[in-house]
Amino acid sequence: MASPPLLALRDVRLTFGGTPLFEGVTTWVGRGDKTCLVGRNGSGKSTLLKVLAGEIPPDSGERFIQPGTRIATLPQDPDLTGPSVSAYVSAGLPEAERDQLYRVEAVLDALKLDGSRAPSLLSGGEGRRTALARALVSEPDVLLLDEPTNHMDLPTILWLEQALSAFAGALVVISHDRRFLETVSRQTLWLEQGLVRRSEQGFAAFPAWQEETYAAEEAELARMNTKLRQELHWLARGVTARRKRNMGRLRALQGLRKDRGLLLLAKNDSTRLAKLAADSGELSGRLVIEAKSICKRFEGAVVVDGFSTRVMRGDRIGLIGPNGAGKTTLLRLLTGELAPDSGTVSLGTNLEPAYFDQRRAQLDPERSVWDTLTEGRGDNVWVRGQPRHVVGYMKDFLFSEAQARTPVKALSGGERNRLLLAKLLAKPSNLLILDEPTNDLDMDTLDLLEEMLAEYEGTLLVVSHDRDFLDRLVTSVIALEGEGDVREYAGGYSDYLRQRPAQAPAPVRREPSRPLAATRPKPATKLSYKDARELDELPGRLEALAGEIAKLETHLADHGLFARDRAGFEKAAARLDAARAELETAEERWLELETLREELAK
Repeated sequence: MASPPLLALRDVRLTFGGTPLFEGVTTWVGRGDKTCLVGRNGSGKSTLLKVLAGEIPPDSGERFIQPGTRIATLPQDPDLTGPSVSAYVSAGLPEAERDQLYRVEAVLDALKLDGSRAPSLLSGGEGRRTALARALVSEPDVLLLDEPTNHMDLPTILWLEQALSAFAGALVVISHDRRFLETVSRQTLWLEQGLVRRSEQGFAAFPAWQEETYAAEEAELARMNTKLRQELHWLARGVTARRKRNMGRLRALQGLRKDRGLLLLAKNDSTRLAKLAADSGELSGRLVIEAKSICKRFEGAVVVDGFSTRVMRGDRIGLIGPNGAGKTTLLRLLTGELAPDSGTVSLGTNLEPAYFDQRRAQLDPERSVWDTLTEGRGDNVWVRGQPRHVVGYMKDFLFSEAQARTPVKALSGGERNRLLLAKLLAKPSNLLILDEPTNDLDMDTLDLLEEMLAEYEGTLLVVSHDRDFLDRLVTSVIALEGEGDVREYAGGYSDYLRQRPAQAPAPVRREPSRPLAATRPKPATKLSYKDARELDELPGRLEALAGEIAKLETHLADHGLFARDRAGFEKAAARLDAARAELETAEERWLELETLREELAK
């Protein structure tokens, strides 16, 4: 028998300031679901996640939670208060389990966190990992994550993908990181214009689903336009003589107008995108930056050791590496802001740099959006040498006129990033330096940013942990591997993975060896016959289970199945749960045998 959902919403409605944020929301979270929640900035994704968590009560509708279900959340802006990281994470344990400190130590170790540090002194990436540790330590049944990859480095994102893929509970996650969502999700919730659509496929299938939905809406709008023209023609001929008989038709016409208006509003919203453009300013010299054998140390630690590169006009270079490896330091070295301990950095001629700081230090939190863009002078913004009214320019970056006097501190993370981009792109520049520009941006704005940067005629240096963004944009990657090891690779992130040298296995700590006996058996050099046969058969088993799961998910996606054949629905749901468990077990067994085979072959 199919188990009931762990968490569900039924016909939920929520308004802010009298304006509906969403209404008629009916959805559910089942055991083992891995759901991504997508939608534009400001559409209400974070609010919907809080409604699911029970942190915000809906105006109407019902929220159901299965008794005994444990929920953990990762908010977009967590409150990191506490005497130490360890104490902050321990607070995520249920009251009755606070003595199980080994769980705290395990999750701190997995996320490479120092439990003795003060949360207030953590960097953005460390704070994000600490808040994630607090959510994971409780071993929840349902995990609700809002932008978990923000400020995280690539090794931590890869670890998180593996952890969430192996997570036995249910997951709902909001993220702008396409590659991350493609890896972890199996279902998709799409929030747009106050409506929530659900698909039983993961994010990889979302672009095609989105296009199909928009095409269907276009067709419906065309049908409505034709019907409306016919009804208006009928109305023009007069209805007085047939008043009683035709009042119903007149009311239907009014309803058609209303429905068409709503569909047209949704269509207009779906095409409402930020208008990003950059002026590459005057042409810089052909050689932009030349670094020769540069070295830099901080407090005895080697950050860069003997790195050389030449950056030519028009190059698009991505900088990657773990948090703390020195990406920002290398940026400062290459742009002449920081002097190397040894080696030389030469800058080209006629450079006009513009810098996007991931901490948004250029934004005064007390200033309004208007004053930030105009520098407090009048009502015009000088955009690439031409005056524009500040409200019109704001709208290019998806700000409403009502937000003109809103202080920066009241804006969301995505809105602050858009404001900083608006400020940055108004000025001519031929060298763009972007430090984590993709954080908090919705995917549509991210697409436009990529297109704008691809057409930018100047030179680009960008620090990012977004693999998809790097693959689409950069022409080479500078990787900081730690301990001063800095290397440059042609192509994007995927090309870097193919070209980088094989990593030496980490040293394994062993117990002190005991004296060996005079004779010892010869160690095995290959798998046993039984294990070898099992390893050969497992790929076929994995493929068969994956195919069966896909068919069952398609079968259960039929919304009328439960009403038509309840027994069949329950049987299919039970088999789906069993097949997923079998697939997970088979994958673990294949990994175990393959690892053993490789170790024996050495």
